[in-house]
Amino acid sequence: MTLPGSSPAASPLFLREEEIRRGIELLQFGHAALAEVMEPVLATHGLGRAHQRALYFIARRPDLSVSALIRLLGVTKQSLGRVLDELAERGFVEMAPGLRDRRQRLLRLTASGEAIERALFDAMRERVAAAYSAAGQGSVTGFWRVLENLLDADHQRMVAGLQIGA
Repeated sequence: MTLPGSSPAASPLFLREEEIRRGIELLQFGHAALAEVMEPVLATHGLGRAHQRALYFIARRPDLSVSALIRLLGVTKQSLGRVLDELAERGFVEMAPGLRDRRQRLLRLTASGEAIERALFDAMRERVAAAYSAAGQGSVTGFWRVLENLLDADHQRMVAGLQIGA
C-alpha cells in the first residue's frame, strides 16, 4: 500500500545520501513492523526475538545442526545454548545425536514448537504478502536483489541453501 507522501519510485540519483538514508530508514521501520506483529504470539508464550529466530530456521531445515544454526544466526555458541536449552526444556525443540557423528546435535521442532512457529510465520506472512501485493512482482524481485546484495558471499550461499529444493 503506497500512502500519500511516499515515493512510488527511486530517484535516478538513488546513490545520493538522502536516498540511501531513506532505504535504511525503511529497513529499520520494516523490521520493527514485523517485530510488532510477532510480539503478541511471542508474549503469549513468554518468548523473545532470539527464540523466534531459532524456531524459524529450525522449521526451515529440520535436523539442522547446532553449528549450522550458529552460522545462520551469527551468534555465539553460549548465547544460542541458552535459547536452545529453554526451547528444549519447554518442549518446543528436540535435540538428537547426528547420524554420522554422535557428538553432533540435530534440531527439530516438536508439534508445539511447530504450532508456535506457524503462528509467528502467519503473522508475518499476512504483513509481507500485503506489502508484496501492493508493490508488485517486479518490485519484490528488486527488493530481494537489494537484500541479497547487502550480504557477503558466505551469507548469500547460506540464504541460497535455505531455498526449497536446495
